[in-house]
Order: sequence, then structure tokens, then C-alpha cells
Amino acid sequence: MASGGLHSLATIIKRLEATTSRLEDLASLATSYLPPSAQGAVAAPSVTSHSSNAEPTPVPPPPPPPQAAAAAPAETPRSVIAFDEQIVEGKLKPFVELTKSFASPSVVEQVGLVEQEFKDLRELLLVAGSCKQPDQSEFEKLLGPLQKDIEAITRAKEANRKDREWFNHLSTIAEGAPCVGWVTISPKPGPFVSEIKDSTQFYGNRVIKEFKEKDPKHAEWVKGYLSLLEELKKYIMEHHTTGLKWNSNGIPLAQYKATSSGAPAAPAGGAPPPPPPPPPPAAPPPPAAGAPAPAAAGGITAVFEQLNRGEEITKGLRKVDKSQMTHKNPALRAGGVVPATTPSASSAPAKRPVKPSKPQALAGKKPAKFALEGNKWLIEYQENVSPLTVDNVELSQTVNLYGCKNSTIVIKGKANAVTLVNCSKTSVLVESVISSVSVTNSPSFALQITGKAPTIQLDSTDSGQIYLSKDCLDVEITTAKCSSINISLPVEGEEEGVFNEQPVPEMFRTTIVDGKLVTTAVEHAG
Repeated sequence: MASGGLHSLATIIKRLEATTSRLEDLASLATSYLPPSAQGAVAAPSVTSHSSNAEPTPVPPPPPPPQAAAAAPAETPRSVIAFDEQIVEGKLKPFVELTKSFASPSVVEQVGLVEQEFKDLRELLLVAGSCKQPDQSEFEKLLGPLQKDIEAITRAKEANRKDREWFNHLSTIAEGAPCVGWVTISPKPGPFVSEIKDSTQFYGNRVIKEFKEKDPKHAEWVKGYLSLLEELKKYIMEHHTTGLKWNSNGIPLAQYKATSSGAPAAPAGGAPPPPPPPPPPAAPPPPAAGAPAPAAAGGITAVFEQLNRGEEITKGLRKVDKSQMTHKNPALRAGGVVPATTPSASSAPAKRPVKPSKPQALAGKKPAKFALEGNKWLIEYQENVSPLTVDNVELSQTVNLYGCKNSTIVIKGKANAVTLVNCSKTSVLVESVISSVSVTNSPSFALQITGKAPTIQLDSTDSGQIYLSKDCLDVEITTAKCSSINISLPVEGEEEGVFNEQPVPEMFRTTIVDGKLVTTAVEHAG
């Protein structure tokens, strides 16, 4: 009996020593995965008693590693690097620094908003260079900051209308603000920026003319802003020729937002090291008398038991409908999440593609204006107004129309000059003009002169109708980049109001005579 007892005690001691050795090995393995500061936190367990009911002290779980950078920063897309070099460093920063030398807080503040606008544009370019193209609703959310920037720049102009000396500066910046709307244009975003630049130059020329003799720095300021828009066009033509370019191999937008907000992401350099093995589970309490025996534990044995079932292993799997298969549904791949239940393809009604938002939606509707400021009549953003009459125009006054649409303007009296810029389907009735009538980028216009005008200038304008009076037949008409321009002349001997329409030539023939270019209009017979 004594020998049996000693033999039993020796066996228990050997088993405890083996267990202790195993736990020490596990503890040392756990510390190898901890940072140096955390090593030593896991101590080897000790055996408290050499009795048969002694239990080893469980190894405490290792403390979580300190929050570090989840992944090395992703490589900046080449298009964003080019944007920083060409736009931000090359044009925007010098323009902002020059603006800070002005004594106008309102202009400095407005240009600060332009700087923020280009920062938001850069953020959108960074998203596009890193992510796959999202759906239309998600893209419209990304446009929110740009829309707010454009509205803020426009409000800065409207809030400082009383600042007569600097109002042309504010108008110049406000006209160029919608340039970031190119991100919604496809397939030709570059020409859109060119149109914005042309409308910006209209007010920029006013600044140059006003300060030409006072301070040449203002002309440099205008050229700097126009150069910024021109460089933006070059950048678009090089990196986003047919529209905002997305990364076809990028990550979903939701994953990008989660990563940028500080959530942990998978390391870029490969899989993380395996976690330390968990501590051995505590021994379960003995079952109560009469209680059923616990189920067999899982683990590798259970896995092999499942595999040994053969074909029966697939009986518990749920059949996946075709509408839930991502390789057959691009919409599911774009969303990244498969819904729990989706209607079948045959029962779901076909949806029309969402029309992309236009830059006009970014810019918002601008307030209409009809006012005499100094010797200038300013008629801006008039829409569906017919007629709008300007009475008693004086010889020293000019009439400037900008951004009008579907409107008719009647100018009574003798004006110094009349200009139309960025007007669409606008009709203008003029009595007499001393210098010239200028029409720029105003498609589908109509111009009637009932008195006299020495010059009519047309630039970048298509589909125009010009009606001349008998006293205006000595007018000189110049055209540049125009098409579908027709001039109606009064018919000799007929009553007033009878016209003969003639087209302005659009095709020219150039020959070389005595070393010089000679250009003549091509006339088509028949």
C-alpha cells in the first residue's frame, strides 16, 4: 500500500513538472510576439502545491500592442503629384502671395477661399486616384465640398458690392470659381475650363484697364489668375483627358473612407505575424451528479470528422441565387456588400442610368442684376425676361450683358458701347452705338440695330442673326471662330421690315502671292 502510494505520488509530480515545462514554453513563445517594452509581462507560472488537486496558474493574456500606423502610407497617385507641382506650387501659391500684398481684406479673403477650393479639389483627385469609381449618389456626396466652396466665393463677391474699387477683382475671382466643375464633365472637360477662363477674362480686362496707369501689379495679378486656369486646363488634358480618371484597380470608396478616418487597415507589406497562442483553458468543473456528459470538444479532430462525411458535408449549405453572385452583378461588386435578400433579375424593374450632374449644379443659380454703376449699365443673369428696357442711355454710358438666357433687352438712346458675354438665346435691340457692339461666346443671339453702329465684333459665337437698318449699311463686321452667322439687310425699295438674309462666309482660301499670304472667302454657287 505504501509503495503504491509513493508510486502514485511520484507519477503526479512528474506530470506536474511536464505541465510546468510546457507552460513555460508557451509563455516564452508569447513574449516573442510582444514589443520589447511589453516583454517580461508574461511570467512563468509556478506550481503552488504537489497535491493531486493542484491546478496550474493560467498565463495572463499578453497586453495589446500600442496603436501604431496600421499601414505604411499609400503611394500618392501620379496625377496628384503632378497637380501639386503644376497647379499648387507652380501657380496657386504665387497667386495667393501676390494677393496678400493688396490692401483689400475682401479680396484677400476671397482668394483664401479659392485656395481652400483647390485643396478640396486635390482631395477629390486623391480619392479618384486611389478608389474605384463609385456610384452616382456617392460621387455627388464627394462633390459637396466643391459646391460649398463655389457658393462661398460667390457670396464673398455679392457681400462686397459696395466696394467699388475692388469689385472687379471680386468679380474676376467669382467668374473663375466654377472651374473645378470639370470633374463632372465627360468626355471633354478641358474646353469647359477654357470657357470659364474666357468669362473670367471679361472682368480681368476691366481690372487691367482700370489700374493700367495706377499700379501694374494688378495686371500681373489678373495674368496670374488666368495662368492658373490655363495650367489647370493643361493638367486636365494630360491626366484627365476624357473626364475624371478613377483607379480601376483601386479599393472601394467605403474602405478608403474607413482607412482615412483612422480605422486599422491591412499592412501593405504583407500579412501580419501570427498572434501568440492562447493560454490553455482552465479545467472545466466536474459535472454534477446525474447531469448529461458534455459534448465532445471541437478542434482538428472535429474538422477531420466533418471531412470524412464525404458528399454529405454540403447538405447544410444554402443555395446562392444568381442575383447574389458578384461575378454576374457589377452593381454588387461596386457596393462591396451583398444584400441578404435581393429580388430576382426578372422581377426587378430596369432602372435608367443616372444622369451625371453638370457644373451648373455646382455653381448654383446666381442672382440677377440690373443696375447702373457709374457710367456702366450691368445686366447680369437675367433669365426668361422679355422685354427688359434700358431707358435714356447716355453717350458716356456702356451697356454690359453677361450670363443672360432666353431674354430680350431693349436699349433706348445712344450708348457708347454694348457688349454681350456668355449669353444664350438673348435678343438685343439697340438704337445707336458710338464705338462698337461686341458679342463673345453667346450662341443663338439676335441683334437688331435701328440706328447706326460703326463696328460689330463677333468672337467664339455660333448661330447668330443680325438685322441692320438703312443707316447702318456702312458698318464693319469682324468675326473670329464663328459659324452660322446670318446678316439681314433691308431691301431697297421695299417697306420697312422687309429684309434679305445673307450668310457670313465660313470657308476661306489662302494663297501665297509675292511671298505674302492672301486670303479670300470661298463662295458657293448653286
